[in-house]
Amino acid sequence: MPSTFNASHAEAYEQAMGRWSRRLAPKLIEFAAVADAEHVLDVGCGTGSLTFALPRAANIAAVTGIDFAQPYVDFARARNTDARIAIQHADACALPFDDATFDRAIAMLSLHFIPEVDRAVNEMRRVVRPGGIVAAAVWDSFGGMPAHRMFWDIAGMLDPDSIVQRARMYFNPINQPGGLGSLWRRLGLRDVTETPLLVRFDYSNFADYWDPIAAGEATLGQYHARLDQAARDALRDRVRAAFQSGAADGPRSFVAVALACRGVVPLPG
Repeated sequence: MPSTFNASHAEAYEQAMGRWSRRLAPKLIEFAAVADAEHVLDVGCGTGSLTFALPRAANIAAVTGIDFAQPYVDFARARNTDARIAIQHADACALPFDDATFDRAIAMLSLHFIPEVDRAVNEMRRVVRPGGIVAAAVWDSFGGMPAHRMFWDIAGMLDPDSIVQRARMYFNPINQPGGLGSLWRRLGLRDVTETPLLVRFDYSNFADYWDPIAAGEATLGQYHARLDQAARDALRDRVRAAFQSGAADGPRSFVAVALACRGVVPLPG
């Protein structure tokens, strides 16, 4: 089933989220305990932040990245110079691989955009060998994303209709502490471990923050694109005031917390 994520402009995504995903990727790889000579699947690879970080972290045998968004697949393929990496268009809910193909399957910042998340995680479990690892990370969207909370809280004051979308982002069960772990255990994964992973979103100025939103990419941009011009201007002006907080425009840094989880595919019997 298609993702709920708006994915049309890879360069805009890189500015909106890809640059922060690259900061998160090494932390998730370390948590997932990726080892040399492994075959790793990156589920929802986007523009390749995790895919390209994997060979730098370990002497892996091969990495396969899959994504439902063809523009992201094309962008990642164009950047790839490593023969061990393959990137393809595929549905996370119907992975085109045989059972037990991979040593690890990792989904970084993608599962919360998949409507049938149980099905996607079951597919990750299916294609990982017994004893292998299924791991993921999602943003703590309510408690750990102040750069986005700033946008959504102001949008909610200006446009009560936005509260429905905001609630969907904030209170998705897997975006809550313990949510991924509960899902992993329910789907039969063993030795489940969870941890928060912290990065920072560093913006050079307000334009650096706002331009990807104005370009219409990702969730914030998708909402912005539905507004008329007057509403866009009002939202921009109020978010700018919050971003600057009475000081001159310039660099701002926001913490961002991802919720990571890993589990072991059980051995037969």
